[in-house]
Amino acid sequence: MTDITGILLAAGSSRRFGADKLTQVLPNGEWVAVRACQNLMAGVDKVMAVVRPGNSDLVAALQAVGAEVVICPHAEQGMGVSLAFGVRAAQDADAWLVALADMPWLLPATIVTLCDSLRSGASLVAPQWQQRRGHPVGFAKTWGVELMNLSGDMGAKNLLQAHQADLHLLACADPGIFKDIDTTADLQTSIQAD
Repeated sequence: MTDITGILLAAGSSRRFGADKLTQVLPNGEWVAVRACQNLMAGVDKVMAVVRPGNSDLVAALQAVGAEVVICPHAEQGMGVSLAFGVRAAQDADAWLVALADMPWLLPATIVTLCDSLRSGASLVAPQWQQRRGHPVGFAKTWGVELMNLSGDMGAKNLLQAHQADLHLLACADPGIFKDIDTTADLQTSIQAD
């Protein structure tokens, strides 16, 4: 059985938002990051949340719902650094499903479908809706070294572009694969659509 670890990237500084967007409260009373974490848990074997230093409230909230939390000491250097740190912390996994903590509207069914594809032998998977690729993205263990060597703020974008032939796009009817929160306006728009 393929052991899949969900890597929840929750180490951003929320500069554009103006406050910690991951601790904003959704209409159901949950924090943005907590809901994103719980959705990720729908298909993976465990969640490894990567958090920046000094965010003890977020650490406690994510641990309370069952995530393992690691503090990335150089999170300010960008998403690539946080992703590499998370994969190193979970390097015993057979695959990783990388999700963003500011995307709380992903359907759990989408997570399950992506994980099923990884368990069936796909090496790179991502959801697609209306001919657009979204998040999260799944990586088999064969991509571990490349993931652990990421740096900067591009995340795995360059890796995906370099290996498009290996990327298996899974059709879904989930607009949540595109909905992230960068500003207070994004949060209000998404709340109305929720």
